[in-house]
Amino acid sequence: MSLDNGDLKKIHGALPGLVDQLKEGKLDRREFLRTSTLLGLSASAAYALAGLSEPVREAQAASGGTIRFSMRVIKIENPPIYDYVYDSNIARQVCDYLTRTGYDNVTRPSLLEKWQASDDLTTWTLTLKKGIKWSNGDELNADHVIWNLTRWLDEKNGSSIIGLYKGFLVVDYDTGQKDDKGQPKMGTKLYGDKAIEKVDNYTIKLNGQKPQLAVPENLFHYPALILHPADKGVFGVGSIGTGAFSLTEFELGKKAVLKPRQGYWGKPVAYDELVFIDNGDDPAAAIAALASGQVDGMMEASTTQYAALQKIPGVVIHKVTTGQTAVARMQEDKEVFKDPKVRKAMRLAVNTPKVLQIAHLGLGAPAEHHHVAPVHPEYYKLPFMKQNIAEAKKLLAEAGHPDGFEVEIFCKKDPDWEAIAVQAMVNMWKEIGVNVKMNVLPSAQYWDHWTIEAFAFTNWTHRPLGTMVLDLAYRTGVPWNESHYSNPKLDALLDKADATLDVEKRKLVMKDIEELMQEEGPIVQPLWRAVFTGVNKKVKGFQMHPTSYLFAEEWSL
Repeated sequence: MSLDNGDLKKIHGALPGLVDQLKEGKLDRREFLRTSTLLGLSASAAYALAGLSEPVREAQAASGGTIRFSMRVIKIENPPIYDYVYDSNIARQVCDYLTRTGYDNVTRPSLLEKWQASDDLTTWTLTLKKGIKWSNGDELNADHVIWNLTRWLDEKNGSSIIGLYKGFLVVDYDTGQKDDKGQPKMGTKLYGDKAIEKVDNYTIKLNGQKPQLAVPENLFHYPALILHPADKGVFGVGSIGTGAFSLTEFELGKKAVLKPRQGYWGKPVAYDELVFIDNGDDPAAAIAALASGQVDGMMEASTTQYAALQKIPGVVIHKVTTGQTAVARMQEDKEVFKDPKVRKAMRLAVNTPKVLQIAHLGLGAPAEHHHVAPVHPEYYKLPFMKQNIAEAKKLLAEAGHPDGFEVEIFCKKDPDWEAIAVQAMVNMWKEIGVNVKMNVLPSAQYWDHWTIEAFAFTNWTHRPLGTMVLDLAYRTGVPWNESHYSNPKLDALLDKADATLDVEKRKLVMKDIEELMQEEGPIVQPLWRAVFTGVNKKVKGFQMHPTSYLFAEEWSL
């Protein structure tokens, strides 16, 4: 593909410089692909400039039949407040996203035809594909998208999406009320009427107050499904969608049934029916269902299922390295975790390589307590934070706990590796005098109050950029800040990282973030996961996505 500097500048002024950095060896191919496509270069052009062949998925021949997958069937009514992948894997078959981050971690247009960023990354112009029809026959237009964008960023709806747009489109404001400590209660709102602007029936502008590089990837955050306004934000059986399927049956905790729909704008689905079956928290039940042919695959397998999967005839194990993890997060506004020395001591007590081996069969990598993964392009490699019992005890004594303390940690049964990891850490915390009682809950019960408890172990899925998960989880006051962490220094560094286009410069900002998290942050993070699953070889077109997302329109039998 022949693109000169003039062509590249028309897309974004920084692209010629990125190409030069690639040629000079200052930017590796993975980072070039990620950054250039975020700036609006097509994936095919980016792959060509990088001297690589773009992955192409073969069209699946019509086969008919039913594909059944084992997956938890949880509440699905309100997509913007989804807080796990299960619910979105049902809804994503019916409703689409504006963009899609693929198996290669490259983000491409989906409902969008294209996007274009201003040179300073403050203004993003989103152009919709024309002619996309909803299942009720309406044509997708800018008003539908603006309704969704506005709803996501309305604090009354409590969507985690707010965390991705904090400072860009959304600002804090004083509500005029006081909390129980007499401090002002802060809220969030769009900074002004022009934050989200309709240009014409197919074009929307996001006019940010500061630069933001990750807008296309943020549009694929799993709660960011595009719903039809006529459904008034409620998703369920019969909901209007632009996706390949219609939801025809739903039984909470039991099953969800989807049928291909006529008029889908993409390639026709090659089979007759998709069924998700809930086999509960017991990992043996899903394995038994796969072995007996009751299901054809599993959304994701756990470590205790790995050996059994290898023995089931006709089952293929799919595996991918990811930024999936779980963190033991400590709420810094609770007395026991108020002192950063206590939080650091909890980190230093843990032997992360050992936890990885015990809980996840060594599949993945030991983590470094800062929630930025080696797969993230802006990851900065620090000296590894090793277990140091003596230093941990010293910090506890300085914090006023020379004999340790007692605390309770909440975790969940499913997936089972999480409770195993927590048990391993509980044993390690005993070495510094911290006695931790485990409270293992059913998954549904855990997610009902995952942001409430002072100490809990929460899994976080993969995000293509390290800044995305940090924006979601640790910015002051965002909905998914389960640790209640509030650090103006971190907020300012995230502002800087979100606005830094040059990958090498962004790594230096990330170095400061990673060091801050290790020193003062609110988490103990034991491992990064390699995720895997088992799928019958008769299911064609399946591929493991780093976030365990399912794209069932790509499959056939």
